[in-house]
Amino acid sequence: MLQIGTIGALNLALPQVLAAGERRARTARPASADSCILVFLNGGPSHLDTWDMKPNLPREMRSEFQPIATSVPGIQVCEHLPRLARLMSHCSLVRSVHHDQVAHAPAVYTALTGVKSSVRAGILGAKATDHPAIGSVIGRYRPPASQVTPYVLMPFLTAEGAGGPPQPGFLGGWLGKNHDPFLVLRGGNSPDGFNLPALTPGMGVTTERVRDRRQLLAGLNQTGVSVRAGHAHEMERLQARACDLLTSSAAQRAFQLGLEPARVRDAYGRNIYGQSLLLARRLVEAGTRLACISWAPDANATWDTHGNNFVKLKNELLPPFDVGFAALLTDLVDRGLLERTLVVVMGEIGRTPKINNGAGRDHWEFCYTVLFAGGGVKGGFTYGASDKRGAYPSQCPVTASDIVATIYHGLGIPSDLEIRDRLNRPLPLVPEGEPIRSIFS
Repeated sequence: MLQIGTIGALNLALPQVLAAGERRARTARPASADSCILVFLNGGPSHLDTWDMKPNLPREMRSEFQPIATSVPGIQVCEHLPRLARLMSHCSLVRSVHHDQVAHAPAVYTALTGVKSSVRAGILGAKATDHPAIGSVIGRYRPPASQVTPYVLMPFLTAEGAGGPPQPGFLGGWLGKNHDPFLVLRGGNSPDGFNLPALTPGMGVTTERVRDRRQLLAGLNQTGVSVRAGHAHEMERLQARACDLLTSSAAQRAFQLGLEPARVRDAYGRNIYGQSLLLARRLVEAGTRLACISWAPDANATWDTHGNNFVKLKNELLPPFDVGFAALLTDLVDRGLLERTLVVVMGEIGRTPKINNGAGRDHWEFCYTVLFAGGGVKGGFTYGASDKRGAYPSQCPVTASDIVATIYHGLGIPSDLEIRDRLNRPLPLVPEGEPIRSIFS
């Protein structure tokens, strides 16, 4: 009771979402990146209307948008991505990604863990038995060198449909709740506000009092009161990380967007997603290993364009993405961070080549595109290709598991690493994935 009660006395919700790394993984190669920003376009963006346009398709398939030239000869993107087009020399496009999961939840799970879901369709929420998320694994095997949280998820823990359970693939799963992401959720009164009550000490709880209580916790933990030694050890580590965050000015400053000049915040776009991209830059600059932006409050809210695909992309989705993502890349370049920061843009599925009766495109898991930048990735490069209709890979097909393995590869974690669950059972990190080594310099 004393051990549990002291968490509340410290005003800490953090122990459920933070974990100190246990050890560094053996690496197959020197890491080309120290951190990763994962922009997850939740719902599945249309590759045919963004990065892999097919202007010669028949009318019932052809995009309403025009392709435009980029800074790299031979690479074109959608006309509504003009800022990204100018920065394509920093990016690689993998245009031959596929898997066999058609529904959102299993597709998200596969895209974010590299492991196939056993559930084909239907409502599927996150479970404690799930394979761990990319950020959870990186936080464990490449813990930050500074007192910051290793894995942050913002601005939503995306639900599987409005009012549904959280989607699988974002949490620590069987690695334990101590490897869940730190959640930075939309909140406050402003359009770009965030809710961070867990980083605010309770009334009258000063830094000195937090440190005193940490010493008290350490003493209690040494008494051996708990008969669940493993649980007690895990709790002790969580308590220590929570205290570090509440007493570390560097950790707290990383979350304070108000410290940024107004012109910088304007450059990213004064909306929840633009400000999330800016926060991601601040976090990796402070030492966070993986900052993930899930671009939807629920699976059907944004990029799931079954109806009015072109109207939504043109007016609601592509402009803020183009502004925010271009600002992120430019900022990372200007600050000398892009070389060691792997940036990934992906969804869980693509969209059908055929346009439906509602002027939309439906789910299509058989081919889609993933964008990489920074972190040792080649610039102005394409890998793989889709067929003439954008329906199936025609060159160098890769799976969603290969994409996850590639992210681990960039961070110096071998995809064939054997990791152990909470029952000490050995399990492969990415059972069927191989890194796409060709996209690295």
